[in-house]
Amino acid sequence: MDKKAGEGGGYINMDAGGTPQQLLKGFSPLLALTEVLGLVLVILVAVWCGEKGFAWRSNPDLEFNWHPLLMVIGLIFLNGNAILTFRILRNNRKVLLKYIHGGIQVLTLPLIVIGLVAVFDSHNLKTPVPTPNLYSLHSWIGLGTVILFFSQYLVGLTAFLFPGLSAEYRSIILPYHVFNGVAIFALSIAASLIGLNEKAFFVLPNTYGQLPGEAVLINMIGVVMVVFGLLVGLLVTKAEYKRTPLPEDGSPLLAASSRQ
Repeated sequence: MDKKAGEGGGYINMDAGGTPQQLLKGFSPLLALTEVLGLVLVILVAVWCGEKGFAWRSNPDLEFNWHPLLMVIGLIFLNGNAILTFRILRNNRKVLLKYIHGGIQVLTLPLIVIGLVAVFDSHNLKTPVPTPNLYSLHSWIGLGTVILFFSQYLVGLTAFLFPGLSAEYRSIILPYHVFNGVAIFALSIAASLIGLNEKAFFVLPNTYGQLPGEAVLINMIGVVMVVFGLLVGLLVTKAEYKRTPLPEDGSPLLAASSRQ
């Protein structure tokens, strides 16, 4: 078994089949904790929204409940895991990781669309007076984040999955693509936290200060969301956890300049 020193104190373990396996101290426990918290976050949001129930246009108030659930699943849980693809599956070829990364984002797209339809319907169909759209800080940051997400996805498809761009241009675009991905994830959490607080004041206008059960649940959702986001950020930015390019990744130019 041949071991070579990797970056940040890790090691590359060349097994009998020649597959590199990086031994990264602390990575697996942190990843496990991150995934558990991500699942807890989704469950807490599902419990919060499910207490009142779900509906579609026949009941605009209940239709709204699809919005926080689908946005948290899509823009935070799935998007966070898409960002971590190059850490979790580091020993696979980069081309495969690109398809997995893009595939997770494909799952996110319809969730975002349905979540947006739900919130606009819940405003426009509310009786006797419709609720105004796009007036709050939550809606401004949220809509901007969604626009950035779709723009990022189109750029990613064009630059990294379609063969149109050369390795040189991809190596130029990649750092911005990585930064934008992390920024979108952070903005998604920021928008969600503002939305949670806004919703708390709407549904508990006179009792939020006394911390009834729903207020505690909303606050717990916010705390778990922040910790999940911080852990994703740690895993994706810690130098020791970055993926080392494999020889079969292709272009030496791209491999040298695009460690993810």
